[in-house]
Amino acid sequence: MVHDVSRRMALRVGLVAAAGAVVSACGANKSGSGTESNEPAAVATDAYVFGYPLVLMDATRAASGPANQFVHNDSFPTAADRLIVRMNRDTLYSQAWLDLKAEPLVLQVPKMEPGRYWLIQLLDAWTNTVHNPSSVKPQTRAGQPAAAFTYLITGPGWTGSVPAGMTRLDCPTRTVWVIVRVQVDGPGDVAAVGAIEREIELAPLSAWQENPALSRPGITLSQAGRKANPISTVAAMDGSTFFTRLCTLMAANPPAAADQPAVRRFASLGITPGGKPTTEAAVLDNAVKAAKQRIAAYRDPRARTVDGWVYSLDWGTYSTNYPLRGYISRFGLGANLAEDALYPAFTAKADDKGIPRRFRLHFRAGQLPPVNAFWSLTAYDADGFLVANPTGIFSLGDQLPLTKNADGSVDITVQNADPGVAVPRNNWLPIPATGEFSLTMRLYAPKPEALQGSWRPPSVDIL
Repeated sequence: MVHDVSRRMALRVGLVAAAGAVVSACGANKSGSGTESNEPAAVATDAYVFGYPLVLMDATRAASGPANQFVHNDSFPTAADRLIVRMNRDTLYSQAWLDLKAEPLVLQVPKMEPGRYWLIQLLDAWTNTVHNPSSVKPQTRAGQPAAAFTYLITGPGWTGSVPAGMTRLDCPTRTVWVIVRVQVDGPGDVAAVGAIEREIELAPLSAWQENPALSRPGITLSQAGRKANPISTVAAMDGSTFFTRLCTLMAANPPAAADQPAVRRFASLGITPGGKPTTEAAVLDNAVKAAKQRIAAYRDPRARTVDGWVYSLDWGTYSTNYPLRGYISRFGLGANLAEDALYPAFTAKADDKGIPRRFRLHFRAGQLPPVNAFWSLTAYDADGFLVANPTGIFSLGDQLPLTKNADGSVDITVQNADPGVAVPRNNWLPIPATGEFSLTMRLYAPKPEALQGSWRPPSVDIL
């Protein structure tokens, strides 16, 4: 077992259970009511942690395609993809940013062959997953045709009638991020998934009712083009820019009712929906620096830690847990609910004083990750992106058969150098030669034993 995994590194990809959680309006008293300091510096720092997910979501929207139109990922992600952290190679993404101010939108997913996993994730403007229909749980209402799954996505206050054959999905904000994930079984399956993506329909309700047969296939990621990295965009904002943007975005997508104690506190600095910060620029700038450090250093006391792996069952919806929400936004924007995907994560240094290390995972017989869909293991660099390597190996798992030992167990070698014939090709996962790296295990539609903790990820041993 690796014993020198630093907590600082672990926090980059997982939520480490540790004593001494950050004490702040967004920590010990996470609802933002009653006992926090009213010093401008403390209030502004808490306001940054509170508002960071909303501002980052908007920057991600701006770096994506046009509103109310799908952008389909038409190829496997590579190390050159640096828009979204911790992308996987076991599903292809179709993403759309919805503006529900004018009217609802109709989303239709075609019926797929049995055994192909799909998931629709709807996130509100504050990064909460508000709906999650999937091939495991389509969440359709009785009487909906079996040929396709049709949903009506509605914004705040909509009072119209739902057309026959549709399932209504209410969203609390007018801005909604839709991520459709469709299982892809290796490079040879990309074309088939691309055909499925082209059958995913998205249209305003009025346009759909006028001509439901009109094809609206969206555009591909290559057609949309690559734009600025949203994390870098937000990180470059000074205090005045960030908080002014936050005020504007809160007017369009107001905080939830549960957030009102915190919002009232932030109002002392002019940080209100539609407002403008009134505190000195130096105070705001210092708050930005302090809040960035707080987000990076957050420790979740509810997280599980198993042999160096860290993971949480609280991802995907956050209520007033602002530090967790800010942390996940920074290091795993778009994370699913645990019932849809579990993400055990492990971090370590790839080298010992410049000398590359070799690691091994050993799954005992019958102890591969328990899932109702499938699982994968992916390596990332220190910034959360795929590890560049000449072999093009970025992940492994169910898509390619792992070679088992004679007793039915499975060994996975994790190292930078090609191990050659000593290790079956499908059992080797490359990592950087030096510096930090991380492993993320994804369990799609995890079984109860994974959620309840009776199944444990294997230790990562240094060879």
